[in-house]
Amino acid sequence: MDALKLVRVRELEIAVRIWHPNAPRTVIAWHGLARHGGDFAAFARVLGPGWRVLAPDTPGRGLSSWSLYPAQDYLYAHYMNVAVAVLDHFGLEQVPWVGTSMGGLIGMLMAAEPETSSRIERLVLNDVGPELDPKGLAELASYFGVPHRFPRFSELEAELRRHYTGFGIDSDDAWRRLALDSARRLPDGSWTYHYDPRISEQFVHDTPRDTWTDWAAIRCPVMVVRGEDSPLLKAESVTRMVEAQPDLASLEVPGCGHAPMLDRDSQVRPIADFLDRPRPGLLPSDASEAPSLWQRGLRWLKVIGKG
Repeated sequence: MDALKLVRVRELEIAVRIWHPNAPRTVIAWHGLARHGGDFAAFARVLGPGWRVLAPDTPGRGLSSWSLYPAQDYLYAHYMNVAVAVLDHFGLEQVPWVGTSMGGLIGMLMAAEPETSSRIERLVLNDVGPELDPKGLAELASYFGVPHRFPRFSELEAELRRHYTGFGIDSDDAWRRLALDSARRLPDGSWTYHYDPRISEQFVHDTPRDTWTDWAAIRCPVMVVRGEDSPLLKAESVTRMVEAQPDLASLEVPGCGHAPMLDRDSQVRPIADFLDRPRPGLLPSDASEAPSLWQRGLRWLKVIGKG
């Protein structure tokens, strides 16, 4: 990252990782359940210096505070409050949002709620949607619901390779970087993950809601990225998503499960095209750009190869 800002939300300190801090345009990039904003380093590099990427660490993860009240703070409603506080801190009235898994759901709920919908200019959901496979969710809850302890750093890295195989990471260097970014040393010298083990309590305390109603309420442009082998977001669910959002843009990433890392050109460039596209009903500011922008159209996209 190029910069770090710390935003206070009540008693919690929220770390926001920043790439290209002086770029003319800004995108929010929000991570998944047990990850942190550092996952978007490669995304920011590929997206390029024209975009300031703000990637917050959700409470209980990375460099952000752990909550003393998990039943109140490790909930989607509170994560939305944190997101609004981050947008306010940076003076962002409206911003594109790219969210992986949990981060995508936070963006989806914000785009659906009348009080916050105007803050989301457009939305990219990375391997998440209004319908998730119950078996996949149960496996996530059971895995992150128990503490993980590793006597050696190498054992933590081996477990990361096993559990996060769906990320589609294909180099030893990338796995080592993931391990370095994921590890926290315990007082007895052993190793564990960076996050508060109680983050999984959101599966117990969070209030169920009709996410299909939320999906239908979204009025901003939306794109979904799906790992070809995703255990959470099924292809049939994406088909149903199109029924409620006919202009949905879609990218399917081969060789990935849950969730694509958004760390290479073949995954990021289609997202960049989506972010560049003018909103329906709005003319491009430069008329000379109109043909190249409008001809892209909202369409189904499929990446060939892992690139």
